[in-house]
Amino acid sequence: MTDSPSTAPSGPPATTNTGSFLHPKSPWPALWAMVIGFFMLLVDTTIVSVANPAIKAALDPDTNNFDNVVWVTSAYLLAYAVPLLITGRLGDRFGPKNIYLIGLATFTLASLWCGLSSTLEMLIVARAVQGLGAAFMTPQTMAVITRTFPPERRGAAMGLWGGTSGVAMLVGPLAGGFLVDGAGWEWIFFINVPVGIIGFVLAWMLVPRLETHSHRFDIPGVFLSAIALFLIVFGLQEGEKYDWGVIWGPISVWGLIIAGAVVLGVFLWYQSRTKSEPLVPMELFRDRNFSWSNITIAAVGFTVTAQSLPLMFFLQTGRGLTPTESALLLIPMAVAAGVLSPFAGKLLDRVDPRLMLVPGLTLVSIGLFLYAAMMNTETDVLWMLIPSAIIGIGNAGMWGPLATTATRNLPRHQAGAGAGIYNTTRTIGSVLGSAAIAVFMQSRIEAALPGASDMGASFGGGSLPDAVAGPFSDAMAQSMLLPAGFILLGVIAVLFLRRPKAVGRPHADAEPVIIAE
Repeated sequence: MTDSPSTAPSGPPATTNTGSFLHPKSPWPALWAMVIGFFMLLVDTTIVSVANPAIKAALDPDTNNFDNVVWVTSAYLLAYAVPLLITGRLGDRFGPKNIYLIGLATFTLASLWCGLSSTLEMLIVARAVQGLGAAFMTPQTMAVITRTFPPERRGAAMGLWGGTSGVAMLVGPLAGGFLVDGAGWEWIFFINVPVGIIGFVLAWMLVPRLETHSHRFDIPGVFLSAIALFLIVFGLQEGEKYDWGVIWGPISVWGLIIAGAVVLGVFLWYQSRTKSEPLVPMELFRDRNFSWSNITIAAVGFTVTAQSLPLMFFLQTGRGLTPTESALLLIPMAVAAGVLSPFAGKLLDRVDPRLMLVPGLTLVSIGLFLYAAMMNTETDVLWMLIPSAIIGIGNAGMWGPLATTATRNLPRHQAGAGAGIYNTTRTIGSVLGSAAIAVFMQSRIEAALPGASDMGASFGGGSLPDAVAGPFSDAMAQSMLLPAGFILLGVIAVLFLRRPKAVGRPHADAEPVIIAE
């Protein structure tokens, strides 16, 4: 079945009756309302990165292995990544407002469950449910921007979207530090409950109903993609634990990874051959900018997720800083990204995206290499404010411009599908980054500290003995080289982008289509 968009009403600008309030046909109130939920998702990610050492100390104190605690992040990202392809389509079919509200309610309730968890296993399951809620929410935000902002104004909207990530970088670590130090790690999740309730009410009142489109849902594609992702990520995540050998019976780590790659190949073949509506419309990839933006956002997702774990363990375990003190070192990053992102978005509406993306991604890589050089027991931690600021400037030229470039030419009736693919690609990169950095950190620690357990060292929290702190810090510095190098793949990818035809010119046919309830 092909998409069959409903016909938009003609005549004067429409108003929408959403909830019990009348609102003019302006895209900004809806975007501001949805940004609250998007902000909460980003804050939750950064809060958890700060709290990881405390979570390990509380729920997994008896091992010096990072594989278990990393599943707090990986379970969330895996549950987030797998449904994104279909949740974007659900927004097209049933309306982004309805799907967004379902996701926000799920995320908020799961946050309460996370805070009440008494074991690491329970927390991991609750985080997976949180990820499912996030999967329902995220594509709707991008779809609403794509469907309600004309291309020549979309950069400003994506600038707000990117600026939100910058503010979240500041609020998340700082709130995480204060909450972990003052009330305990549980409160990094409890704080989501009132924010989620406020966000739900505002979205219900302010987000309009948009036109819907008929879709058939590719259930075999959902299962194939889920199986492929699970096999690959589980194999990477557990590889170090099983010494890259046998897990059980005839099943080995490499067997799982290879099987996942095979299933992924079958999924892509099936998507190109299916005669019904595919989960991944391959025609979207005929747009060169959409294709290369997806490759770039995978590298970005990998890098952003992988960088936080070694940095926070170095600051809190290698140098003995508190979570709050660690978070304060990220203030330049957050301020630079938050202040510059809106300006970058407006500028993007008039310039070639490569003029912003190449410097932005390169600055992120430079900042991470500087972090690696400073991650030792001799350098004053205040010097780390410099790479923090450099990464923040790079982020301003990365998030919003990349999302705008990816979605600028998408047809409205496939906005949800495009947003779902883009966010799936980003989250797959994040999942792989989370798994890969755990493996890399563990291998570096075992190389630097083969007898750490005999020295009485605990990597779950608090400062290390002097004999261990230096080698541990070196291992974290070496681990930071992985994301620092990986982001350079994104720099190469954006060189293949083209200047969009829409840049600098209004589009008469790009006005938002809003249907009154």
